[in-house]
Amino acid sequence: MQIPCLHISGIELPIEFRRLYDMAYNYWWSWTPRARRLFAAIDSRAWAIYRNPLQMLINLDPSLWSELHEDSTFVQLYESVAAEFERYLDPAADTWFRRAHPGHAGGPFAYFAMEYGLHQSLALYSGGLGVLCGDHLKSASDLGVPLVGIGLLYKHGYFIQNIDADGRQQHIYPAYDFSRLAVRPAAGHTGREVLVTVPFPGREVTAKVWIAQVGRVPLLLLDTDVPQNDPADRPIGSILYTPGREMRLAQELLLGVGGVRALHALGIEPSVWHLNEGHSVLLVLERLRELLSRGGAPLAEAVDRVRRRTVFTTHTPVPAGNEQFEPHVARKYLEPWSGLLGLPVEELLALGNADHGEPEQNFNLTAMSVRASSFVNGVSRINAEVANGMWWHLFAEKATLAPKVEAVTNGVHPPTWLGTEMQRLFTGRLGADWNAQINAPEEFAAKIAALPDAELWETHQAQKARLARFTRSRLRTQQARYGVAPEELRALEGYFDVDALTIGFARRFATYKRAALLFSDLHRLRALVNHPERPVQILLAGKAHSADRAGQELIQHLYQLSCSPELRGRVFFLEDYDMRVGRMLVCGVDVWLNTPRPPQEASGTSGMKAAMNGALNCSIADGWWPEAADGTNGWVIDSGGRADDEGQQDRDDALALYRLLEEEIVPLYYARDAAGLPGGWIARMKRSIATITPAFSSLRMVRDYCDRAYVPAAARD
Repeated sequence: MQIPCLHISGIELPIEFRRLYDMAYNYWWSWTPRARRLFAAIDSRAWAIYRNPLQMLINLDPSLWSELHEDSTFVQLYESVAAEFERYLDPAADTWFRRAHPGHAGGPFAYFAMEYGLHQSLALYSGGLGVLCGDHLKSASDLGVPLVGIGLLYKHGYFIQNIDADGRQQHIYPAYDFSRLAVRPAAGHTGREVLVTVPFPGREVTAKVWIAQVGRVPLLLLDTDVPQNDPADRPIGSILYTPGREMRLAQELLLGVGGVRALHALGIEPSVWHLNEGHSVLLVLERLRELLSRGGAPLAEAVDRVRRRTVFTTHTPVPAGNEQFEPHVARKYLEPWSGLLGLPVEELLALGNADHGEPEQNFNLTAMSVRASSFVNGVSRINAEVANGMWWHLFAEKATLAPKVEAVTNGVHPPTWLGTEMQRLFTGRLGADWNAQINAPEEFAAKIAALPDAELWETHQAQKARLARFTRSRLRTQQARYGVAPEELRALEGYFDVDALTIGFARRFATYKRAALLFSDLHRLRALVNHPERPVQILLAGKAHSADRAGQELIQHLYQLSCSPELRGRVFFLEDYDMRVGRMLVCGVDVWLNTPRPPQEASGTSGMKAAMNGALNCSIADGWWPEAADGTNGWVIDSGGRADDEGQQDRDDALALYRLLEEEIVPLYYARDAAGLPGGWIARMKRSIATITPAFSSLRMVRDYCDRAYVPAAARD
């Protein structure tokens, strides 16, 4: 689906290279190595700085084009990549969706989410949820699924994280210039920008519609920083996950209602509405308004009609992930809708009643989403079971539907997360269509098993060496900001031993994820990292929400430990965790550590990305890992039972983790054959790649959504 857009950038290209414009404005380049190689070939130094084709082309010295025009190697690369781009976008392409669902004749599936992680250059994400949404759009594009995404265009995005010399997290909110990002204003039928209005208490708020193109999939993004708004309303879409509760509700009203109106303003009539988390559920208000204004149907009947074509994905049992608002705040924002719908505000508030017995309950967006949807799913089997226990009582209101939360386990987009060297190995040994071969798990597994051990290990070590260079560079920049002496900065070149067993831990620093579990016995940890023959090194990264004081204190604690004499040079904290840092880590570490307090982990997609690159997971049996672990492709941290006391459970799990490291993981890594290869470790690497890549690819995930949710919902009357 291609939506007309206005042209706002100052790019001027020779006619011979005109397709660079379209490629720069399509995030297809972000998961296509040859496209990135093409942009890097234009100006390698500028590419290393920006890693954003649009920014690079805007700043490019025009004199370079004449040189490139005479460079036959570049011209051939340009022509082949442009042809590949054309083939990919061909409307007549033989895609999976066209083959699997030839009878679908309705509108596209509308996918609503609060955040999207497409690439680090477009900071519309905070962590795993946003990256999942980006992977969902990319895989829908690869599969030819008729999907359109809807989100918000944040002027300041999510914060950039700096760690000061004492380990305190600092929050920096840059002001993004959208003309230098791969987003463009949508063009209406008159050729002008598209504006929509959303009813707010006592006024209407205007949003401008922008488009980010993700392969075949358009992503609509709403922006309130427009002159039509009062200065007090322009910041509504300014910061992702703003800590202010009323401002958060304003954002969610904008996303839901504004998203519906944006689709209609562009002439798009979705056949299915997918709420990814409850943030967008207020779209139900606008859909109810449309239905009630047409025929005066009772609320119950109108809700049922909305429900039939609505799909809802819930991600977490953690209270902070299930948005709820105090009654007086919710009432304030729902009262305008009471008049628009001709209904008492109490009936609207009741849609978000979680039914936990309180006399005046908070307005719960997850409860409203469950009520408003015909298909509800969690993002792993365990997560679905937990969510079903939380919300089963609401299904009694929907007697015609299955009273349960189903499981559609998350997945990740292999072309985005597989390292450059590993992709080169797959292409050479499996063929250029290796990503399509993932759909045949047994054949894929056989080909992975046949990879030469030495070649796989060399590939992994090359990615690990790249991680080493990246780590040293990041540490040098960080330490220089503290005013460290040149000799100390020079000493950083000796940090990160490529031959040492490397453990990665990177995620949002919420306390339930227990980042400090590995640091709970410093005596044993020191012995592990400083072993003279079998050393271990640990890479940490992650942000705590700006309002999460406990998470920020945990970052400070771990950073200060990393600077202690006993751990310095073996434990590293990399600041400003984003998609680039995450990609470096999952591509280069040997072990991916995950230690959540069960059953609070929704899924945990970072471990999937690491596994595809040959890293071995060492994880608590929560989220996705119980579905993946088979005893040969990683390790389960098993303390033998569940204690009633959280402190005792933490101690038990820490003991189990140390035992695994000391008795199994470290010895296996350092057990080398006559050729110097860790044969037993490589065997597990192959099992990790072979068993996890097909089952936890976002291609499988999106196919599941299509087969089990989208297409059945689209077929309902």
